[in-house]
Amino acid sequence: MRMFSILLILVSATVVAQTHRFIYEYHYKTDSTSSEHRKTNMVLDVNPADVKFYNYEFVKTDSANITKGGNHIIWDDTPVVVRKRNTNINNNYINLQNMFIVETEDRVQWKLSNETKTSGSYQLQKATTGFGGRNWTAWFTKDINLNEGPYKFRGLPGLIFELYDDKDQFKFSLIKSYQLSKTYETRNIIENFAGQKPVKIPESRLNKMIVENFNDPLREFKEHYKNNTDPTARFMVMGIEVKSPEQIKDLSDKLQSHLRKHNNPIELNKAIVYPEK
Repeated sequence: MRMFSILLILVSATVVAQTHRFIYEYHYKTDSTSSEHRKTNMVLDVNPADVKFYNYEFVKTDSANITKGGNHIIWDDTPVVVRKRNTNINNNYINLQNMFIVETEDRVQWKLSNETKTSGSYQLQKATTGFGGRNWTAWFTKDINLNEGPYKFRGLPGLIFELYDDKDQFKFSLIKSYQLSKTYETRNIIENFAGQKPVKIPESRLNKMIVENFNDPLREFKEHYKNNTDPTARFMVMGIEVKSPEQIKDLSDKLQSHLRKHNNPIELNKAIVYPEK
């Protein structure tokens, strides 16, 4: 197993106003039958009042906009979670054509092990849990007095360095850490993404909307295509130019097939049950 030597700054009472930023390398499978993992870096910002977990690409895009005066936006299928410090109530941000927030209470029940190992100058201790329909192993250190970790995994007596499931489908590895002098402003990349104020809805309503979108994935596209009056307009779906209405049915079937195949969330017990054909 690969180890990382990480320079981490210990938390003390004199720096509680600062933000502690941790960068995790995230390996994940959207398709459980595939042998390939996707990979990206995720941010865990432990702020004085709250904790935010989101894709590091958001930070890079935001920084480029600030320095170059741009207005680029980015959102993907990686999780975005915000919670108040020392709570298990998570606000999950979801982009489904419009922005939504789903509030969930996520208690993780850990079982501590006496097994230890080292990573650089840090001693890590093993802990296990069952969460979201998967079995997880975490390695944490008591040397860093933060009971936080990636995604919704928190509550251990120290910071989580590594976290992975027993099916080798998801893994988080801490690769970098530093302090920010003030809380990083995420309004433009999360809370007010693309100028939208997210609407808080129940999880059941979100799931219903996802199924409705699956049943007719090109609903809005079909309306634009049908009502178009510009003979020079081009319409693209999945990189394919649509030149006749007959193509739309085939492309809808392909999108549905893609959604069925890539239905492997971190919390497996929340995978959408799509209607059978």
